[in-house]
Amino acid sequence: MNELKAIILNASLKQSDEPSNTAALIEKVTDIFKKEKVEYEMVRLADYNIRYGISDDLGDGDEWPQIFQKIKGADIVILGTPIWLGEKSSLAALAIERIYGGAGVTNDKGQSVYYNKVGGVVITGNEDGAKTAARSILFALSHVGFVIPPNVDTYWLGEAGPGPSYMEAEGSVNEFTDKHATMEAYNLIHLARMLKNNPIPAEGNTMDN
Repeated sequence: MNELKAIILNASLKQSDEPSNTAALIEKVTDIFKKEKVEYEMVRLADYNIRYGISDDLGDGDEWPQIFQKIKGADIVILGTPIWLGEKSSLAALAIERIYGGAGVTNDKGQSVYYNKVGGVVITGNEDGAKTAARSILFALSHVGFVIPPNVDTYWLGEAGPGPSYMEAEGSVNEFTDKHATMEAYNLIHLARMLKNNPIPAEGNTMDN
């Protein structure tokens, strides 16, 4: 039986029947998950009908609750996004809003359900903005209760303006990107194991305090 579970939310604007550069880079992380026997699932957000709003369930055809259940059952949560106009994708922003909407849901100790989970980010693009997007996403995850290990912002950027994307530009052999993918995978695993064996005490951080 696998010790840890991971969910990867791919916020590419492409549905799963189209190749995704973000998915290709995510695989650098999941290759290590396979090696370390971490169970994982990649969810392409564009495949789902996700309504706008700050809630864990907006009803009326909203499919976010299916994703929220996967997040609640995971020890590791990664949000992957392409860069558009120097920012994370609109689907990544939507996912953050919906994650925020579930922050009031509690675990069996009364803490936010995101406590004792670790978060990371994977980013691809043809322009600057990787660190801006990573900062935004990692702060949001930390703010709602996730633990953010060191060096969990893997990214690849091509030249500014139109040009080859990650898969086209042989980005998969970029030494810097590969190193950070490895660091991200192992740091997420290390911290997730620590929290599974020694969770954050429910003292001063429960929702009724």
